[in-house]
Amino acid sequence: MHPSHHSSPRDDQFLATLAHELRNPLAPMRHCVDILERTVDDERSRGVLEVMDRQLRHMARLVDELMDVSRLTRGMVELKRETFDAGMLLDVALEASRPLIEDGGHQLIVRKPDPPLAVDGDCDRLGQAITNLLNNAARFTDTGGRIALSATREGEYLVVKVSDTGVGISAEALPAVFELFSQADQRALRAQNGLGIGLTLVRAIVEMHGGTVTAASAGPGQGSEFTLRVPLREDAQRDAVSRADRGTTPETQRILVVDDNRDAADMLGTLLRMSGADVEVVYDGPSALEAVARFAPRAVVLDLGMPGMSGFDVALWIRERHDMDGIKLIALSGWGQEADRQRTAEVGFDHHLTKPADIETVQAVLDAAA
Repeated sequence: MHPSHHSSPRDDQFLATLAHELRNPLAPMRHCVDILERTVDDERSRGVLEVMDRQLRHMARLVDELMDVSRLTRGMVELKRETFDAGMLLDVALEASRPLIEDGGHQLIVRKPDPPLAVDGDCDRLGQAITNLLNNAARFTDTGGRIALSATREGEYLVVKVSDTGVGISAEALPAVFELFSQADQRALRAQNGLGIGLTLVRAIVEMHGGTVTAASAGPGQGSEFTLRVPLREDAQRDAVSRADRGTTPETQRILVVDDNRDAADMLGTLLRMSGADVEVVYDGPSALEAVARFAPRAVVLDLGMPGMSGFDVALWIRERHDMDGIKLIALSGWGQEADRQRTAEVGFDHHLTKPADIETVQAVLDAAA
């Protein structure tokens, strides 16, 4: 890990707090767009919604980037390790970066490993690293350029290469390209949609997997190539295990939503009802206790940071009552660091979702709970 040499613990705490505060208004906006997408059918409104959806996702990504870099500089990034197919890793990254690549009208060449290769690691995090490299390639390549993504085996390593025909990197800038807020990565600020921290995140994620990432360029205007190496699973030549598909439809079940942000609570409640669930919404801890006893929900989606009686207090009250053992508790919080997840697990929460949680994520968790 290479923490920033430019930031103090106070700066890092400020970044984390800023990201947390920005997440609160994003949640109800996200839910509103989800609701409208399910109900609006005239063409002009759909076009407007697509713009709102795209920009909201982009803003959520920027907030996630802020949160990630604050965690990173404090050594707080945790990996969720599993075994997965390297080809699926490329699919995850391509899905996320496709809008930018298509907007740029770029030609995309993809080469997946054959036979399949099994990787042990955090698929979402490694996918994020490759997505950042693909997004950079798309941003720093003029319209109609060429981007290539390949994954091959070299000895005991999976080697992923992302190359482009873009602006390239000067010899002086090359050594510092992975440093936090480096001058080389200021290209992102001049291009579009970036905070100049993408490559720092890539390096941190790859090094946490015991791998390396390097950059090469013949110079300005000559394009760039980034090479990412991570260890394969020892028996990687065997059939790779793919992550199980996540379900997306909750059973008809009783769900209680508790959040003092009324807009966020109401919109999430509406979305869950549209998905066929029986939902009750309340806005504070005492109302939650009354609703749990009366409504007997199978699952409670519970905001942690409520004034007065917090989500932790409500969870403790439920977990102390043996007649409520079957209730699944889902924490909803602007804080997503590992320490926060540990704290919710200790109190007895079954899942911890970070705002703004989209409906697919909430439903997947509720399916698992059911």
